[in-house]
Amino acid sequence: MSTLNRRQMLQASAAGLLAPALWQPRPAQAQDAGPYQGAKLVAGEPPLPKPGSFTVAVLPDTQKYSDRFPEYFEAQTIWLAEQRQRRNIACVLHLGDITDHNLPREWENAQAALTQLDGQLPYFLTLGNHDYGENGRCQDRTTHFNEYFPLAKYRELPTFGGVFSDEPDRLENSYHLFSAGDRDFVVISLEFGPRKEVVQWANTIAAKHKDRAAILITHAYMYYDDRRYNWKKYGPEQKWNPHNYPVAKATSDNVNDGEELWQNLVSKHENFVLTLNGHVLDDGLARLTSATPGGRDVEQVLVNYQMKPNGGDGWLRLLEFRPDGRTVQVYDYSPTLRQRNEAPSNQFTMKLSPPKV
Repeated sequence: MSTLNRRQMLQASAAGLLAPALWQPRPAQAQDAGPYQGAKLVAGEPPLPKPGSFTVAVLPDTQKYSDRFPEYFEAQTIWLAEQRQRRNIACVLHLGDITDHNLPREWENAQAALTQLDGQLPYFLTLGNHDYGENGRCQDRTTHFNEYFPLAKYRELPTFGGVFSDEPDRLENSYHLFSAGDRDFVVISLEFGPRKEVVQWANTIAAKHKDRAAILITHAYMYYDDRRYNWKKYGPEQKWNPHNYPVAKATSDNVNDGEELWQNLVSKHENFVLTLNGHVLDDGLARLTSATPGGRDVEQVLVNYQMKPNGGDGWLRLLEFRPDGRTVQVYDYSPTLRQRNEAPSNQFTMKLSPPKV
């Protein structure tokens, strides 16, 4: 199938004009078994944002799409680009594991999908464990990422802030600036299990932009038990902690997990409002609210859909920032199934504490 024809097919499917046999909507009712246990699937898109609101879109763990189901990845980004004005989408955040095995063909699929956003929506990327090392085994921090998403492509964009100062030609650790709804934000994107020197750099960025609401995106932070990853306290009881990967063993344990990121970065600043991560299996969902020393609440959220059929069934998350400056309405939606999930863990409201300048 030509690229044009595939794009036309994806656009038509996302618009509800056709339903490929591969994408069969599931019954609009609570599911009692299988990959949709506990889901409340409802036909149709989430409601359009309320006047004065804007949307931040979230794409976690596209690894299976890049490996085997690229049409789902492209359907997501095409739908987001087409929804830019209707939903006042400010940006798209990718939470890592862009690929499954860090292979060129997977990076090519990811590039084809994400470039659907070029000239339409700014998108900010972070890397997961599967994006590193030979066959994505995360033995080290080698990656093909910068070959397919070169820094030069993004440096001149108005949202681009900068990259980790010790690696001026690499995009794995970066920060980005955007404004929406009369509010200013800084998004700090950190590698899987960020190194100590990367966390030190991130502290300088958060401090430099203390007047902006800060959002941290990194691959491994919250676990599915509604607790942060905490190797010192829980060890391997919490699976897939960065400290338990070959890269940690190869670097004298120079990684930070969720608790360390909270202690060494997030809680030290009074402008972080939200953290987002993917990575974790089980139901792939968790939330936690923690108070900083200054008494501000920070919302911390895990979201991951890769356990669903077809590598995730096209599910993505929409964060609708309401005009009161605090309320964020969360929706999970699949542009391929053309359904939203109204289960309480998939559709809920958060209250963000404004930065304390």
